Amino acid sequence: MKALKLSLFLLVFGFLTGCEQVFIEKDPPNTPEKNFDVLWTTLKERYSFFAYKHIDWDSVYAVYRPRVTPQTTERELWNLMSDMLDVLRDGHVNLRSEFDLYYYNWYIDAPANFDRHLLDKSYWRDTERTGRMVNTLLKNGTVGYIYYGSFIQPITDAQLDYLADKFAGAQGVIIDIRNNEGGNPINGFRLGRRLADQRRHVYTTLYKNGPGPNDFTAPDEAYLEPSGKPLPKKVVILTNRTVYSAANFFTAMMKAFPGVTVVGDRTGGGGGSPVGWELPNGWSFNFSSSITYLPDGFIIENGVEPDLRVDQTEEDRLRGRDTLLERALSLF
Repeated sequence: MKALKLSLFLLVFGFLTGCEQVFIEKDPPNTPEKNFDVLWTTLKERYSFFAYKHIDWDSVYAVYRPRVTPQTTERELWNLMSDMLDVLRDGHVNLRSEFDLYYYNWYIDAPANFDRHLLDKSYWRDTERTGRMVNTLLKNGTVGYIYYGSFIQPITDAQLDYLADKFAGAQGVIIDIRNNEGGNPINGFRLGRRLADQRRHVYTTLYKNGPGPNDFTAPDEAYLEPSGKPLPKKVVILTNRTVYSAANFFTAMMKAFPGVTVVGDRTGGGGGSPVGWELPNGWSFNFSSSITYLPDGFIIENGVEPDLRVDQTEEDRLRGRDTLLERALSLF
C-alpha cells in the first residue's frame, strides 16, 4: 500500500496545487524577453513528455524566441506563447492572465458521443441523485447504472454503500463517465475499490525531478484492492474523448480488472500530473510533470483505447436512443 499512498499523494498534490511553484527566481526582470525565457526554460527542464511526443524543444525556441523584442506588447506576447504551447498538444498545459486563459482543446475534433437532453428524456426519468452520482436500474431492473460527470465532486463511502445495496442483485453495473474532465483522483480510487475483484497493479508513474531529459524518479507502482461493500464485478465503463485527467486515470486503472469492458471512444488523455509556475509579469502556467503507464507499458497521456469502439449514430439519436448506452446494455 505504500506505493499506492505515494502515488495518490503526488498525483493529488499536482492536481490540487496547480499554482504551486517548484522554484522561484528572486525578482526576475519583467520584460517580454525574460517572461518568454522563463516559460520556455521551465518547460525544457520540467515538462515530462518531450521524448514521448517527439518534440525538439530547442527547435521550437529557434522559431519563437526571435519574434520577442522589448517592444512586444502583452497581447502579442500572449498570442505568441499560446501558439508555442500548442506544440505540446497537452490539455494540462495552460496559461493564465488577468485578461485571458489559454488551454489546449484536446476533444474538439472528436464526436461528442454524449447528449444530456437525450439521456434526461429517455433514460433518466426514474433516477436518484446519490451525491453527484445519477443512478438507476435499467434493463428491467437487472443492470445498475451510474453517471458520474466530474471527479471534482466527492464520493463518500456512505453513498457507495447505498449503491452497493441498491445494485446487490444486478447482473452488473454501467459506469458512465462521458464528459468527465477530471478532478480529484481520490474519488476514482474510492469508486474503483468497490469494483475491484482482487489486489492488482493498475499503473506506474515516473515524476520529473531534475532539469535533464532523463531526470525522473524511480518507478512508483500504484495498486488497487477491494474495500467496502462491493458493487457488481461485471462492469462496463462508457467513455468519450472529453474524458480527461483524473477520469482518464480511472479508466486506465480499471483496465487492469478482467470483469471491466470500456465502451465508446478513446479517452482524451491527460496522463501527467500538472504543477504550476509564475512568470515575472504575474501570469501563471501549468504543465505536466510526470509520466504514467499501464502494466503492459502503454503510456496513457494521449488517452486509453476502448475495448469496444462505439459512436452515437444519428439514426439512434432521432429515435431517442443512446447508441453507447444501448451497446453497453447488450453486454448483459
